[in-house]
Amino acid sequence: MPDHYLERILKARVYDVAIETPLDYAPNLSTRLDNRVYLKREDLQSVFSFKLRGAYNKMAHLSQELLKQGVIAASAGNHAQGVALGASRLGTQAIIVMPTTTPQVKIEAVKARGGVVVLHGDTYDDAYAYARQLEQEKGLTFIHPFNDPDVIAGQGTIGMEILRQYQQPIHAIFVAIGGGGLIAGIAAYVKRLYPEVKIIGVEPVDANAMYLSLKAGHRVKLEQVGLFADGVAVREVGDQTFPLCQQYVDEVILADTDDICAAIKDVFEDTRSILEPAGALAIAGMKAYVEREQITDKTLIAVACGANMNFDRLRFVVERAEYGERREAIFAVTIPEAQGSLRKFCECLGKNNLTEFSYRIADSQIAHIFVGVQIQNRSDATRMVETFVKNGFNTLDLTDDELTKLHLRHMVGGRSPLADHELLYRFEFPERPGALMKFLKSMSPNWNISLFHYRNHGADSGRIVVGMQVPPDERGQWQDFLEGLGYPYWDESQNPAYKLFLG
Repeated sequence: MPDHYLERILKARVYDVAIETPLDYAPNLSTRLDNRVYLKREDLQSVFSFKLRGAYNKMAHLSQELLKQGVIAASAGNHAQGVALGASRLGTQAIIVMPTTTPQVKIEAVKARGGVVVLHGDTYDDAYAYARQLEQEKGLTFIHPFNDPDVIAGQGTIGMEILRQYQQPIHAIFVAIGGGGLIAGIAAYVKRLYPEVKIIGVEPVDANAMYLSLKAGHRVKLEQVGLFADGVAVREVGDQTFPLCQQYVDEVILADTDDICAAIKDVFEDTRSILEPAGALAIAGMKAYVEREQITDKTLIAVACGANMNFDRLRFVVERAEYGERREAIFAVTIPEAQGSLRKFCECLGKNNLTEFSYRIADSQIAHIFVGVQIQNRSDATRMVETFVKNGFNTLDLTDDELTKLHLRHMVGGRSPLADHELLYRFEFPERPGALMKFLKSMSPNWNISLFHYRNHGADSGRIVVGMQVPPDERGQWQDFLEGLGYPYWDESQNPAYKLFLG
């Protein structure tokens, strides 16, 4: 197996369309992490992603007869652009099947590179199934985004470049994982020559198919995946990539949305480039690894694998980066409704900068304060909680509470005496026309909406929180509604922050 892929990678044809990307030293990250950090800048490719390497290598190895018939792929992003560009260079036609929910900017990018776009279905799975159908009907060659030896070998040229560009000892190389093509190719090359170099994969916590598969010893198919890091939102890893990862990958680290956003900011501060969420995954995993292992003075390399960022996501990234950097803490504090209490509370805050402050009287005895505070690290938040409690203020640390970060911080003060039998639920749904109306129209006319909050976060999924007045004898019907809706949901009715500010 290693010799097989070593030869494939050495013979890979990628440089007709790809450049040998630089391995850039990251001075700010290096100083902060007390290690030598280098970024492999695949975001500098012409399609702003590594994907054209594997796609082109696959097509370049096709016979002239197959090229003449044309190629087809299913993708909503980077792979689509790579296939379109590669096909144009090789003089063949590329059909790209994309979900109907694909942003127009990505559709236009594929067309600009010569691809013929076919929109079909609401999800990638729908588009993939239709592409395989067209493959048979039209006699085309399907270009898989990751599960193909030639695609894996094309991505493996990144590993070849890293070893040529940095010839000193390397402690670890961090690589984002979607279907596994990128890390499989890099690992197969690097481990063959330098088995002591750690190859560490990074996945989002809500799209962790490789992590679970390696743990189980067989491929695991996820029922659903998070869409924030859409470039790695894969439900099942490849049967070609999985055994390579079993053999060569040392471990897989998980990163949450806040960690990814913080990593995007880190890379911007070092390069003035903005990575897409999947592109920053490796950096997020590297930071988590350094914190866990407490290593210093090592050489760490992270593959910055893509920069196709939707501009309207930036506001969400900026907001959540502060959490990911552990630079902001959020607290709900209860104080006595008495003269001097607010002054005493402010004295507890000391010289810390506030990011948010909301005050709401609850009754004649107590008042609630919602406050955001800039901190240097997570231990600062712990110390602040201890200070509040020591001064007689009941305190909830809400820094890691998703409901608070997404909704409650924008809704503090909405308590109503009329909200009898209120249930509170969070929902996520595909951000496309009609999805919100589908939700509203499917509800029983007997149920009253007592609370509703929706905010467009510039992501592929919309997030809402709903307060619904459901009589106790209709809870069974409510559960049937939830199961039939088809959207992920979370019951927040017992959330302490909800009870404090809204319940």
